[in-house]
Amino acid sequence: MIKPFIIIDKNNHSNKIKEFIDKKLNKYPLSKSNLIIVIGGDGFMLASLKKYNKFNKPFYGINSGNYGFLMNKFSKKLTVKNLSRARVVSISPLEMTVKNKFNISKKSLAINEISILRQSRQTANLSIFNGSKKIIKKLISDGVLVSTPAGSTAYNLSVYGPILSLDSKKIAISPISAFRPRRWKGRIVNENSKIIIKNLFPSKRPISAVADNFEVRNANRISIKIIKKIKFNLLFDDNRSLQKKIKIEQLRNETNY
Repeated sequence: MIKPFIIIDKNNHSNKIKEFIDKKLNKYPLSKSNLIIVIGGDGFMLASLKKYNKFNKPFYGINSGNYGFLMNKFSKKLTVKNLSRARVVSISPLEMTVKNKFNISKKSLAINEISILRQSRQTANLSIFNGSKKIIKKLISDGVLVSTPAGSTAYNLSVYGPILSLDSKKIAISPISAFRPRRWKGRIVNENSKIIIKNLFPSKRPISAVADNFEVRNANRISIKIIKKIKFNLLFDDNRSLQKKIKIEQLRNETNY
């Protein structure tokens, strides 16, 4: 039996979808529900996952935004039926630990990616390690992305990073507008890796570190790893799984845009 707790992003489209579902299903408080329906876009889903994951319930997203990679398509005919047949995809997030110029450490989780971005008009100068092993001595660029398989089709794909399958057990490291070395395309590493990114010139070339939508400015050192003990359980329609969406992106012909 479906016992949904419903949360919505505040827009007209979300409100209309909620009104429809309210007529079809009984509403339940969070404590008595067995799934959380999230109506909105990917950004709203990411925020909802972090806020409500402690309640150990699966999330079913209904897209009322633009692309909605983490969401399901709304259908008056099929949405309620699809809820009972949806399949679970479990995703472990990245955790970033950032030490800023004041030697203060801050932590945050990222389901999609962690973005290291230049904070001024000057390019970032970064050194990147996998544990004690150096990946690149000096990267001069607008920044670098560290992406999960689920996030590899988001910002990572826009900077020509690799698309990773959900079962790849890999993490993608992708440069943003690399200047030197100009032809460096990044690196794919094992999910057990501990990635360390250092700002080589923090006073002259400040950088910020962003975990999904949480930003830490004036970052000096960023440590990133997968937290396997944390699982975000997303529900997807049988015919529209996250794995299928990833494969579609791999085959997408960009000339159609």
